[in-house]
Amino acid sequence: MSAAAAHGAASLHDIAAELRQRFEAARQGGLRHREAAASLGLSEGEAAALHSAAAGVGADAPGLRSVRLRGPWLDLLRALEPCGPLMALTRNDAAVHEKTGPYTGLAAQGPVALALGDDIDLRLFFNHWKAGYALHEPARQAGGTPTLSLQFFDAHGTAVHKIYPRAGTDLPRWHTVADDYADAVGALPVFTPLPADDPAPSDAGIDVAAFGQAWAALRDTHEFHGLLKQHGVERQQALRLMEGRFTQRLPTDALRQLLQGASASAQPIMVFVGNPGCIQIHTGPVQRVEVLGPWLNVLDPGFNLHVRQDQLAAAWAVDKPTSDGTVSSLEVFDAQRRLVLQCFGARKPGQPEAPGWRTLLQAVRAGR
Repeated sequence: MSAAAAHGAASLHDIAAELRQRFEAARQGGLRHREAAASLGLSEGEAAALHSAAAGVGADAPGLRSVRLRGPWLDLLRALEPCGPLMALTRNDAAVHEKTGPYTGLAAQGPVALALGDDIDLRLFFNHWKAGYALHEPARQAGGTPTLSLQFFDAHGTAVHKIYPRAGTDLPRWHTVADDYADAVGALPVFTPLPADDPAPSDAGIDVAAFGQAWAALRDTHEFHGLLKQHGVERQQALRLMEGRFTQRLPTDALRQLLQGASASAQPIMVFVGNPGCIQIHTGPVQRVEVLGPWLNVLDPGFNLHVRQDQLAAAWAVDKPTSDGTVSSLEVFDAQRRLVLQCFGARKPGQPEAPGWRTLLQAVRAGR
């Protein structure tokens, strides 16, 4: 290596070391990984990579350490089943969805996979999984336990899915999985900046009548994405175009009303939170619903939900015809028109919608 190259490498390591110090200071100040990274102008994936061997961090270094993981991602997730209960976390900018249980029922078709366990229910889109890391962070207090996690990031360094041990996790098996899927090369990934938000779509050129006819002909809720793509319609634009026929605009506190109503009535529901790489689903009751500052929370054993109410810009009740009858949902969006969360009544394919769910959603629609 030339002297100039050596100097350049040393400079890069010096920069990485400074960023790690600033990241640690932000963590000590109470910021979570996502916020600590953002405070340095980094993505969360970049922050994870900075704490790996490729960035000059030794295996015995104090503080946060990371080890890059290799795929196939489906095989890695399948290998976690013997670990027992784990906490699955999937989020977007405005909502965090946490479920605890074993990773079971994993299957894939191409880059799309499913986890169909009783507790961990996921839709996985591996074409959006750029890099993964096993993280080890020392306890913040003397006598505490370190925080372990597996974290997966998209091409922009945004976390698409995270996994944490919980009480009852087989930790030796967890470490075996992390070791088995450690990337021997472990090179630093190249993350790209997030693209600018797309401009609001125009209604010009959309055959609204034909779109409405196609919506009326739906036989399965899973056909909806293809319907939008076929007609070149953005999701919230579609809800607006069908307002009064298949959709109803609601106030942004509709989600709070619905969750509180589900808690009071013990009506089981489905709660979907996702991002381009993963959709995570809770099916069952919700019990403890609390508002803490801007956060709307469900704080139940095995299921936690955290939603930033101040980031919700639109809410819609949506009706879709299916072969099982009309299936209704609540959809909430942020100010960038991105889907934050969906709620449905708990149901299985081939079953009609539960009357209790319809009653609950109707109360929200009526503002009661």
